[in-house]
Amino acid sequence: MARFMVPKSHPRYWSLYYRHRLEEALENGILAKAGMIAHGRGEAFDYLIGEKTIPPAEEAMKAAVAKFLLAEHPVVSVNGNVAALVPEETIELAKALNAGLEINLFYRSEGRVRAIAAELRKYDPDVELLGINPTKRIPNLESERGKVDEKGIWRADVVLVPLEDGDRTEALVAMGKFVVTVDLNPLSRSARMADITIVDNVVRAYPYMIKLARDMKKLPKEELERIVRNYDNGRTLNAVLLHIRDRLTELAEGGIWRKREL
Repeated sequence: MARFMVPKSHPRYWSLYYRHRLEEALENGILAKAGMIAHGRGEAFDYLIGEKTIPPAEEAMKAAVAKFLLAEHPVVSVNGNVAALVPEETIELAKALNAGLEINLFYRSEGRVRAIAAELRKYDPDVELLGINPTKRIPNLESERGKVDEKGIWRADVVLVPLEDGDRTEALVAMGKFVVTVDLNPLSRSARMADITIVDNVVRAYPYMIKLARDMKKLPKEELERIVRNYDNGRTLNAVLLHIRDRLTELAEGGIWRKREL
């Protein structure tokens, strides 16, 4: 893969940088081709929210971290896009949340599992990875995503399933598990089926959640429970849609022709 040669002065530097990361991941067997499409769809929604972490996402992340800190067997799921974009942050987030890490893939192959495991172990050679040899299956989920680790997602009470993953989200909720998702598309099935939906780019969300987790560990259990109890995912998704509506209205009324900043 050619080196990333885009100068930092380029107005779309970070967007192009992460696309390059995905291209590398595709060539290295980490990413499925469909992962490129999923990223593009998410990037389109990132444009709509303004390519920044918005208040509804901050509220959702705070509730998600509180729920994880209260959990008995929390698990953070890893797919190809996550391994490509935030491998180190994923490991740090799992540590901060005292959660297990499980590789779970829709387009599963032994080669992809090995490639993702190798990528994560670049950042922590001793990291424990679940899902290498899954022995359980999520009920009513026939895809490869249904294969889960008995020590991981199968026994988990709280699961983080990042990026559009509607079929598994719905199946996990049906099992009685509490599901948190990071999904830039507020209209996706995963966003609508999850218990907590973080509408944000994973490259912003994971570092923010790591900081939250480290800070919130100091809170008493009663305060964490209060945060979770007062959270309303329907209200959060409504707030995201209203944010997009208001932002587009403001742009339309103000005019966008040849304006550098949107």
